[in-house]
Amino acid sequence: METKGLSAKIPLELHAKVSQGKEESGLTLNEYVIEILTEFYNNQKGVKDMNEKTRTLAFQVSEDLFDKLKLHLKRTKISQKDFVIGLITQTIEEASLEDDPDTGEAVNDPDTDENE
Repeated sequence: METKGLSAKIPLELHAKVSQGKEESGLTLNEYVIEILTEFYNNQKGVKDMNEKTRTLAFQVSEDLFDKLKLHLKRTKISQKDFVIGLITQTIEEASLEDDPDTGEAVNDPDTDENE
């Protein structure tokens, strides 16, 4: 594989973290930086581990809500994917706290009529 050098000035604190990570990994600096950059760009592009089963979730929102979401994501520096997955995970975890510990079923199941 043909290679080319890369040089960058980084903050001392980040340099210390990289140095520690490199030492812990047992890799050379070149191997470690290649691993980190490859992982970063794969995550940015949504490349998945081939062993991980995934499904696509798609929906439409109003343009106004979309603009507000993009502004929020820019402010918080979080990806749209991570934001939505976080909301889904948080909601499911909160709902599971309401499950009946004996049956595992939702206490307030909307599919059941409490008046029956």
